[in-house]
Amino acid sequence: MKYISKSEQDTFNIAKKYAETLQKGDVVVLCGDLGAGKTAFTKGVAAYFNLSGVVSPTYAYLNVYGDLIYHYDCYRLTSGEDAEALGLTDYFGGDNICIIEWAENIADVLPENLKTVRITKTENTNERIIEL
Repeated sequence: MKYISKSEQDTFNIAKKYAETLQKGDVVVLCGDLGAGKTAFTKGVAAYFNLSGVVSPTYAYLNVYGDLIYHYDCYRLTSGEDAEALGLTDYFGGDNICIIEWAENIADVLPENLKTVRITKTENTNERIIEL
């Protein structure tokens, strides 16, 4: 499915609806440039599960919300080996939902059955194309 988001609120709403399809054990990869709306998307997913407080995990690598949403930011990692050394891969396929930003940096350790969400900026400052 492809959606056009015209605002951060649209991205949030699209993500909240998408969250209806998620279940424990899912690994979701968010692809998009800096500022594309990956964290806004995660906020929408979390809201569906009545969780709040979502912030970018850039400095912590991983934020956990309600022991259900495991939100990763792998921007500063250079390999899957880094993710394994930090214990980040221990949660894949568990009793949770993993949402990973900058997953391409740890592609060699990602599970085979993952879901990909691509968020692309357009020429319009606030508009995004979201592909699920």
